[in-house]
Amino acid sequence: MMKRVLLALLMLPLMAFADISERPDVQAFIQEMVKDYQFSPDALEAVFEKVDIQDSIIDAMNRPAEGKPWYEYRPLFVSNQSINNGVAYYNAHKDALLKAEKQYGVPASIIVAIIGVETRYGRVTGNYRVIEALSTLAFDYPKRAPFFRQELKEYLLLTREEKIDPWSLKGSYAGAMGTPQFMPSSYRKYAVDFTGDGKRNLWTNDSDAIGSVANYFKGYGWQTGEPVAIKLIYAPNANKIGLDNIEPNTPIGKFRAEGVRDLDSLNDKMLGTLLGYQLENGKEIWLGLHNFYVITRYNKSPQYALAVYELGQAIQKRIQ
Repeated sequence: MMKRVLLALLMLPLMAFADISERPDVQAFIQEMVKDYQFSPDALEAVFEKVDIQDSIIDAMNRPAEGKPWYEYRPLFVSNQSINNGVAYYNAHKDALLKAEKQYGVPASIIVAIIGVETRYGRVTGNYRVIEALSTLAFDYPKRAPFFRQELKEYLLLTREEKIDPWSLKGSYAGAMGTPQFMPSSYRKYAVDFTGDGKRNLWTNDSDAIGSVANYFKGYGWQTGEPVAIKLIYAPNANKIGLDNIEPNTPIGKFRAEGVRDLDSLNDKMLGTLLGYQLENGKEIWLGLHNFYVITRYNKSPQYALAVYELGQAIQKRIQ
């Protein structure tokens, strides 16, 4: 009896770190990468042989911070400490921020706020191996498997292009990387060498991270000098307004005709959307405009976008 128990205990590590490289779905992925991108099948099998599917990643995906009501979510990112740290980050990297603002048309305060919300100004970039995070979500998270399989492809292409060991990089539980937390597809498309040293380094080069965030927003259509969002004092049926429609597709003129106030600075042809944020008592109503929608291209949550905007506004007031 004792021998059988000891044998079972010895087998546990092998079961916990099962080789996924022989799974049919992983084999199909490997063959696709070989056919479409000329990867070595042996090299990819060697990568996936070491992958450990992480249950903690799936757990984290199922309980995002964006599920909190606004009155609990906002203090996570907009606080005196985050504002003070944002001002310090701005002062430390002022030249790169002003260069990015001039080159891409994105306010320095928004760039700083994104970096603050994403990684506490580069201090918290994630401890998961990116290859394991993306593999876990690509093969064991059916709800969003197609998205993460594409990101896994992009990651393998990125590491090949940049001549990086795919096992060497760490990031978030979702596979986001570096100071600005770029997904692999965003890294390949929007990361820039902002210092001219021949490398795109979003881990330890703040200038590259700053330029890349600005380039990302420009790529998604940031409109220089245009407003982002407006807090409304009055909107009809405010209690019925929620966070279900982040895309600005209603002319301001229509809102004005329906009795929405505080729109004097906007012309009738601009497009917006009404968003209701839950307070402990009642709601706060905001008008989201095109640039607000651009922020949601970084993270689709309207709570995330407003946190970035409010943090950026607070930082802007301190640096003026």
